[in-house]
Parts: sequence; C-alpha cells; structure tokens
Amino acid sequence: MLVSHQKARGFTLIEIMVVVVILGILAAILVPKIMNRPEQARIVKAKQDVLAIENALDLYKLDNAVYPTTDQGLKALVEKPTSDPVPQNWQEGGYIKTISPDPWGNPYQYVNDNGDIKIFSYGAQGPGGNTKDEIGNWH
Repeated sequence: MLVSHQKARGFTLIEIMVVVVILGILAAILVPKIMNRPEQARIVKAKQDVLAIENALDLYKLDNAVYPTTDQGLKALVEKPTSDPVPQNWQEGGYIKTISPDPWGNPYQYVNDNGDIKIFSYGAQGPGGNTKDEIGNWH
C-alpha cells in the first residue's frame, strides 16, 4: 500500500496579516482622496445623464422628424405622447427606460424652442439658484 503524504499548502497567519496591513494602508491613502470629491462626481453624473437624454431625443427625432414639444417633455421618451404632435413612428418600449432625477434629487429640465432643444439640471443650488451652476447640453 502506497501512501503519499503531500505537504499541506496555504497561507500562514503572518502572510495574511501582511496583506491586510497593505490593504489598510492603501485604503487610508485612497479613500480620503475619493471622498473629498462628491460634488465633482455629481456634476460628472449630471453631464452624463444630459448626454444620454440628448441621444435619446435625437433617436426620437430620427423616428418622428421632430423633437417632443416642451409640454410633452422628457416623458415622451418613456411613454408615447397623446397630445399633438402625436408621433407616428414612436419606438415601442420607448427611447429610454426611465428619466431619473438629477444627482441633487430634482427633475431634469427640457425646453424645445422651435427645434432648438435644451436639457439641463439646475445643479446643486436647485430651482431658483444661480444659473451659472446649471449643467446643460449647451456647455
């Protein structure tokens, strides 16, 4: 009868502790740098959302020859409008799944001025705040 004895392999407690200490040091260095920029992260998120909404509006226009009216709003990207002009080639399922609020919890704004569209967030100040804080597709 042959019995093979293989040496058990694994990590020692010392090796595991060294890895944990290294991870702790890295976290202590990186986390404060990331956590000091939450407002900048919100601005980047709002810019990406505005771009995604603008792309969905462009698809809507490709299918229907016009952008939704200001009254139809961004809701026209999710649900087929029933007010004039009713889109004849509206894509089943919509152009975007949902219109989420901006990173500050306010709805995105949409204005169609005779085909010149503006999509924007009021930014951190919210409605009635400083217009220089607005984040829109004109920047």
